[in-house]
Amino acid sequence: MAAEEIFIGRQPILDRRQELFAYELLFRSGRHNAAQFQDSLAATANVIQHAFAELGIEAALGPYKGFINCDEALLLSDMLEILPTDKIVLEILETVEVTPQIVERCRELKARGFTLALDDFVHYEAKFKPLLELIAIVKVDLMPLSAEELGQVTGSLKRWPVKLLAEKIDTREQAGQCLRLGYDFFQGYYFAKPVILAGKKLNPSQLALLRLMGLVLEDADTPAIEAVLKQEPGLTMNLLRLTNSVATGVRTKVTSLRHAITVLGRRQLQRWLQLLLYTNPSGSDGVSPLLQLAATRGRFLELLAGKLKPGKGEFEDKAYMTGILSLMPTLMSVPMEEILKGIPLSADVEAALMQKEGELGLMLQLAEALEASDGATCQALLEQLPGTDHRLVNACLTDALAWASNIGREAA
Repeated sequence: MAAEEIFIGRQPILDRRQELFAYELLFRSGRHNAAQFQDSLAATANVIQHAFAELGIEAALGPYKGFINCDEALLLSDMLEILPTDKIVLEILETVEVTPQIVERCRELKARGFTLALDDFVHYEAKFKPLLELIAIVKVDLMPLSAEELGQVTGSLKRWPVKLLAEKIDTREQAGQCLRLGYDFFQGYYFAKPVILAGKKLNPSQLALLRLMGLVLEDADTPAIEAVLKQEPGLTMNLLRLTNSVATGVRTKVTSLRHAITVLGRRQLQRWLQLLLYTNPSGSDGVSPLLQLAATRGRFLELLAGKLKPGKGEFEDKAYMTGILSLMPTLMSVPMEEILKGIPLSADVEAALMQKEGELGLMLQLAEALEASDGATCQALLEQLPGTDHRLVNACLTDALAWASNIGREAA
């Protein structure tokens, strides 16, 4: 049945500081790049059951909200009552006709504690007035609007006490205009595609991290690693903070560099060094979208590797490294081949990063397809990875999201 072939995707929604505010949860079948089912309510029921009851999306969202699309059937069903009101934003689709019944239902959902959003808003019309009195967030669709039209639509919405979210942002110019117009939240490929998220040169701490990664991979002595860390006080504080965090699973409070290195072990130390590359060097208290993406991708590949080859810790380590390092060109603004010159890697990891080849390369392609909510590509890749199916992939992804959310809080 088609409704059994659902993949969970997610697209970040950022605030004005380009820090994570929420995720839109996207559900795609393996046969379509949009969830197309004859019985949309049955499909949505299936999604909610998998996402919240079985896979634990609520936990995976961490401190962030989750946006979910609602058609008329879903809005009027009692299915919504099982969802956590403090975590979920209900997006009323543009296809929903604004009837007295819909308005009354939205009033009831708001009273229950749900945040309501109006999706794909393009032009102000009088019919929207009853909803705008209940809506907290309006998602303005930039795709059909010229710059002048966007200004007009924004001006008409400023009369209402709503937050404005610009969606389908594809260019720097669009992002800049929406910032100037006072938009509160931002969503689109311009932010979500990893090639856009960073684009900056490495600072001294990040260069030190690369040197440290090389030392760890070459199994250098602890004093040599400690000596590099001592030259970077800020980096040392970050490492100690992460070592002491609940995310590491370490029970002992760590107070010194040598103690941290010993307690963590080389495997964990390597992982935290990789993650620290993606932490916000500006000292902001917010969470970097790039850190979230890197942590999620690395952990997803590690979990998937464990399912494909149980008990093969080396393969899990390689999968994690492939995921983390795959975003290094984004972070450093240099080609992958330049990055890999300074890091000793196994041939299969290098093939995955450079050519997307081999089993690790297929897994990396799967992670990228999930990030793009490309259900058809996900399904095609699963057929090349024996032992996987959509349930396994979704379970690994939600576990990875939960882990990455924890990392993000600790890194901040």
